[in-house]
Amino acid sequence: MACFRVYFLLFFLLPLLGWAQRPAPPAAGARPGGPASASSRGASPLKGSPIKLLGAGALVGDEINGTKVRKLIGNVSLQQDDVFLYCDSAYQYLERNQVEAFSNVRVVQSDTMTITGDHGFYDGDRRTARMSGSVVMRDPRMTLTTPTLDYDLNRKTASYTETGHLTDPQNTLDSQQGFYDTVSKVFVFKRDVHLVTPDSELNNDTLRYNTISKIAYFNGPTRIKGKSGNLYAEGGNYNTRTRVSDFKRNAKIDTPNYRLGGDRLVYDEVKQYGMANGHVSLISKKDNLTLRGDAGKYWRALGRTKLYGGRPVVRNIGNQKDTLYMAADTLISIEARPGQTTTRTVLYAFPKVQIFRGNLQGICDSLTYDRQDSIIYLNRDPVLWQAKNQLTADSMQIRSKRGKVDEMRLYANAFAVSQDTLLNFNQTKGRNMMAYFRDNKMRRVDVLGNAESIFYALDGDTATTGMNRVLSANMRLLFLESKMNKISVLANPEAKFIPPSELKPDDERLKGFAWRAAERPTRRQVLGKQFDDRPKRRKATRKQTKPSTKRRPKTPAAPSKTPAKLIKPLSVSTPKAVPAAAVRPAPKPFTPAAPRH
Repeated sequence: MACFRVYFLLFFLLPLLGWAQRPAPPAAGARPGGPASASSRGASPLKGSPIKLLGAGALVGDEINGTKVRKLIGNVSLQQDDVFLYCDSAYQYLERNQVEAFSNVRVVQSDTMTITGDHGFYDGDRRTARMSGSVVMRDPRMTLTTPTLDYDLNRKTASYTETGHLTDPQNTLDSQQGFYDTVSKVFVFKRDVHLVTPDSELNNDTLRYNTISKIAYFNGPTRIKGKSGNLYAEGGNYNTRTRVSDFKRNAKIDTPNYRLGGDRLVYDEVKQYGMANGHVSLISKKDNLTLRGDAGKYWRALGRTKLYGGRPVVRNIGNQKDTLYMAADTLISIEARPGQTTTRTVLYAFPKVQIFRGNLQGICDSLTYDRQDSIIYLNRDPVLWQAKNQLTADSMQIRSKRGKVDEMRLYANAFAVSQDTLLNFNQTKGRNMMAYFRDNKMRRVDVLGNAESIFYALDGDTATTGMNRVLSANMRLLFLESKMNKISVLANPEAKFIPPSELKPDDERLKGFAWRAAERPTRRQVLGKQFDDRPKRRKATRKQTKPSTKRRPKTPAAPSKTPAKLIKPLSVSTPKAVPAAAVRPAPKPFTPAAPRH
């Protein structure tokens, strides 16, 4: 009984003795592993409220390196304002208002934040805690585990410099470094960031994550892998709750069949709808089709993509140099919906359509491209040019096989014009026409219904000997090297030959004739800025020699061979020294640029 009384007195009197010793100056030494006091660092000491001992199984007074220490053993509990600290044992430095806790350490602040670990150091003046050993931090919205954690109870911020694992009811996140503001509920993660949601995964190097809004903000190369496709960007944000992405800088959506990219990309994974702006590109992986424009919209659930702004361009890569380009104010691509295979892949272009393909060019107001059957339908005032031949009709079709033009069909008011070496216009018209090609060269044209033709006869391509005018129900034109070579009348012909002296202006034109060569689009006009592959111009630079500083000898002497080798002649000494290629490099053969992503 007497021992119990002595122990009882020590337990309650030693704390009073400890508080009485607080005015004494702090010891010069500090316990190894614990932070140095404010006075030892030369800064003005911070003052916090005293750390109160609420209870312990045993209390023993001790001195370590000249510093008085209270050893607390068994079910230790301490308090400072709204912070409670629990552990199995602890060292309490009364003079420095610090506590070092061991085993089953738990720090609780305002019943909203709890940190547990194997070891902890708490500075009551600075109100900072450093936890180590299987650290777990919990608040109502998330749980963080990490080997080491620093927590500032004044600012209510936590940070770690080793691997950290964050979980909330929906997501998990891992990184090498992290910072957490428990007031704003915002995390900042760095190095090897990996965010996993129920429907996607995100990987990048720097990420800011709001645990309230569930929005992740990122800067730097970021990849998101989802069920419907993958996304990539170098800046932006991703809402893990609504699954809406707002990507910036080189953004891309990659699906099994298509790749959509642009400077900025907003994509809703739930609605499967996306909007892109700036250098927009859509690549079809199946048929080597690329669409580019300034702005675009993508409805994946409907299998539809729309490009507009800046004269969007379509590029369909064919065999070797036989690549098809189409430009219009608006392009719409239709593909099969997810899970469907019956929908035909179709491309619509309107208005002001332009076409360029090798020696084939064309214009119209609206165009439909059936990519499954390789048929292009031209409507509303279409015109096609092939080599020196011009074709017009109310509507047309271009049919291809194995990536080459195989057949053209002209419906209603079909008209064909070609120009010979003397600039005469050979003309053929009829109700409909069928043009056949071999190796992308026109070899035959069949005129079906109300056929009329004007064909000039030449003497050695140097003089006109007359003009043939033929009328027939049907007619066949044969071409050699894309030039009209022969006319065959198939039924009920009416033909006459008119010598040059009897030719009248009205005889030289069929009704409806119009030579529209000025409207023939060039490759550069069709490609525009979307496929600008022109080589950069290099400014011609002239090599100049430094003036010699040596004095000339008074008496003429034979020039030395050694200095002569050091002085190069000026490039402007003779006209041949500056060839035209040195001023402007000759254009290289076109090679399609890699598609933008």
